[in-house]
Amino acid sequence: MYQVPDQTGRRIIVTGANSGTGKETTRRLAAAGAEIVMAVRSLERGAAARDELLAENPAARLELRRIDLGELATVRAFADDELADDRPLHVLVNNAGVMTPPKRLETADGFELQFGSNFLGPFLLTTLLLPKLLEADAPRVATMSSGTANFGGIRFDDLQWTRRYVPFRAYAQSKLADTLLGIRLAEIARQNGWALRSTIAHPGYTRTNLQTAGRNLAYAPEQAKPPIQRTILPSQTVAQGAEPLLFATADPAAELGAYYGPSGWGGLVGPTHRARLPRSARVGSDLAERLWAVAEELVEPWRG
Repeated sequence: MYQVPDQTGRRIIVTGANSGTGKETTRRLAAAGAEIVMAVRSLERGAAARDELLAENPAARLELRRIDLGELATVRAFADDELADDRPLHVLVNNAGVMTPPKRLETADGFELQFGSNFLGPFLLTTLLLPKLLEADAPRVATMSSGTANFGGIRFDDLQWTRRYVPFRAYAQSKLADTLLGIRLAEIARQNGWALRSTIAHPGYTRTNLQTAGRNLAYAPEQAKPPIQRTILPSQTVAQGAEPLLFATADPAAELGAYYGPSGWGGLVGPTHRARLPRSARVGSDLAERLWAVAEELVEPWRG
């Protein structure tokens, strides 16, 4: 099992910290000495997860705060509270997400649910918190993508999937967008000479109930599974699946703009290694820059 380096003195925000890879990431970062802000949509479920983690590790420093990445007003409110806090912020872990609702749904702000919750929410949160992150020692933003990004493309002519919604393809677009977020942030950091390290990870095929967002996601998990999960493929536990994100978040060897995932069969299982970026993320040097510009326009009403 991957041993997280000492995180004493580091304060880290983890979105979706109450379940799956977010909960495991919180558990192991806290065990390594970090102070964790558990950023969750449901305070009730977040409190249950926090209590469980504290029962395992009474010394864990865990703070609970609400955020709904599918409701950008809550992202703005969360960021405002954090910016007003006089404690430093060292790391933002963009982990929370929603996966393949069978019918097209929208966020509270009218965006397609997956594009809005998986990408626009984290994008707004990241850009709002950048000034505070840049004040900290060795700041980092770690963004969770997915192997399904390999099947994605950015549909600039219909980002919100208003025409012929395809659940898996919309999900793949949102996770490719997350990958491009990490890539573009790394480019901006490099251009400006910032100490900020932007990293990206994917969990392979991890056996977990992917956290959902939005009041209307009332469907059976079996209906939500993309085609790859309906086949017999190697899979791994949450403890193993969280390790690429933990490496991207905390390891001194994690590199600016690098992408980490399992090293085993098909990138689905195994120890963490530096993974090859999805081909779609390598096609066209301006793709990440173009998406960043579009995202800025879409979230402008909430930037203030």
